[in-house]
Amino acid sequence: MVVGVGIIKFKLYGVSSLKEKRSIVKSIVSRIKNKFNISIAETDFNDSHLWTQIGFSIVGNDSRVVNSKLDKVFNLADDLGLAQITDTQMEILHL
Repeated sequence: MVVGVGIIKFKLYGVSSLKEKRSIVKSIVSRIKNKFNISIAETDFNDSHLWTQIGFSIVGNDSRVVNSKLDKVFNLADDLGLAQITDTQMEILHL
């Protein structure tokens, strides 16, 4: 079993409240989840309206496929244009 884990850190611009931030984060999370059917959630900076971080995981049986899907998630998050990506991390675990 191969597990791919990714983290994306975003900087939000023009957001003045946590309510606005939640709307943007919810949009990012739901679009990625609907496109790839993966586990994804906001994982950090819950009380900041300028920053957010989402984490996600993908499970498969081929590390090349999992790596490709991780890259596609990063690319979609960037293509959405809802927030600026400032950092990404990924790890592939073989269990």
